[in-house]
Amino acid sequence: MLEFNQSQPLTLGVELELMILNRRDYNLTRGSDDLLLQINRKPHGFDIKPEITQGMIEIGTAVHSDVNAMLEELLAIRKLLVDSAHKLNLGLAGGGAHPFQHWEDQRIYPKERYRLVSELYGYLAKQFTVYGQHIHIGCPDGDTAVRLTHYLARYIPHFIALSASSPFYQGVDTSFQTSRLTSVNAFPLSGCMPVVDSWNAFNDYFERMEALGIVASMKDFYWDIRPKPEYGTVEIRICDTPLSIETPVLLAAYAQMLARRCFEEEWNDICSEPYLTYSYNRFQACRFGFDGVMVDARSKNQLGLQEDLLDTLRALEPHAEALGSQHQLAALRQRALKCHSDSRWLRQVFEQSGSLSEVVRRQSEHWMYAEPGVGVN
Repeated sequence: MLEFNQSQPLTLGVELELMILNRRDYNLTRGSDDLLLQINRKPHGFDIKPEITQGMIEIGTAVHSDVNAMLEELLAIRKLLVDSAHKLNLGLAGGGAHPFQHWEDQRIYPKERYRLVSELYGYLAKQFTVYGQHIHIGCPDGDTAVRLTHYLARYIPHFIALSASSPFYQGVDTSFQTSRLTSVNAFPLSGCMPVVDSWNAFNDYFERMEALGIVASMKDFYWDIRPKPEYGTVEIRICDTPLSIETPVLLAAYAQMLARRCFEEEWNDICSEPYLTYSYNRFQACRFGFDGVMVDARSKNQLGLQEDLLDTLRALEPHAEALGSQHQLAALRQRALKCHSDSRWLRQVFEQSGSLSEVVRRQSEHWMYAEPGVGVN
């Protein structure tokens, strides 16, 4: 049985996977060990660790109830990272996928779990050199976590459009707003949680999968959203790592508002029908971003993603006020109204410069030095 550890409802934490770059042509470099060694020369108390390949590093915040405090912590972590990267002549960047790295050049980080992933999934492990943001939302118990996981599935296209930052992959414009999720889709346990309606039902499902030898822990599920019982959270895993230091906080604030509405309304409308259009709506957001459409399986209606997001933000106004997140709600609304997209900005830089190295240089400069509120557009 998986025990769900209780946590304070609506508390938040985020994790960000970041690119480690050389400063010559801004390709990925195997710099995680050197960077971690430099970072850890002095005690700092931040959660900074390696990821599956050596051109990646992951940072995580503490648990927060106030998104403004979360931003302050991210700024402090960034300062430590940037100071350490300077000493090694390394660059750091957000973005969901490096525009021109080649997966065969990457090296698996020498950690037991990553070796096992590489042995099981072969080349997919190196292709998983993509960069995402994860958002954790505190839940009081496992039943609530199951409900929230199903509730948030409806809004996954919004998170995709708001965070999309990987239009280039392997040196090619993919025509997608986010190419990163194609790499995630290749794993056999990707997608979404089955339609279970309680923590006991989830445990029954997990035990069956474990007995079949398919999974050993929750880490084996590469779902877009999953309960995280050891933390007492629901974890949203769909977002590209944004280009700006402030955007992860806006996305976390959006998740917190949605969760509050779910809890306050005691939502429990769990059924299989909405999942008929889940993959299609997800694809629309990946391919077209704010210009995508969302299909409601129950009403059989289609609505533009941008319009649906704006409608949702209007409905969340009382929850933003209760959480003290009116500023974040206003910023999200402006992004939706203007179709503000990191992917669009990256394409504009490439159109102006004709160089993917210049694209990465610009996105690195922005992540490392731009002040909050200074958007890429």
